Amino acid sequence: MTVIDEFPDTPELGISPEKVRMVILKARQFDAKEGDADPDEGSNAADDGMADVLEDKPEDDAVRRELIAYINELNEDEQVNLVALAWLGRGTFDLDEWGEATQTARDEHNKRTGQYLLGLPLLGDYLADGLEAFGEEYDDETDEELEDEAPNEEDNE
Repeated sequence: MTVIDEFPDTPELGISPEKVRMVILKARQFDAKEGDADPDEGSNAADDGMADVLEDKPEDDAVRRELIAYINELNEDEQVNLVALAWLGRGTFDLDEWGEATQTARDEHNKRTGQYLLGLPLLGDYLADGLEAFGEEYDDETDEELEDEAPNEEDNE
């Protein structure tokens, strides 16, 4: 029996989809934060209507620190492929330009990959779209392993 490759011209991703899915999960948690919703905050959060709960305070954000550390712990090839994947999902490059995307990412690589990627406002969406171009999907409903490792908003209701 001959197995036909569904995506015969698809280049190799160069980073495990599981690692990308973890970055997507954490990036979406980070993206849920918002700017300073209560610049005149008081000492009692209840008096302020709990407006500060989802604020983006990068210097104090544990998700941001965790995600940057996770990305920066990837090897250089994985970091390069992650950046190229984000660019692919953003539409900067097409799948048939994958070699060019990875070469550009390699040329521009430095020690601040995590910070760079977190500067992309829709990082989780870009990576999910990039995975989809490779025939991989990010599905919030079936990625149980990742959901078990991260807090779920539904658990807090």
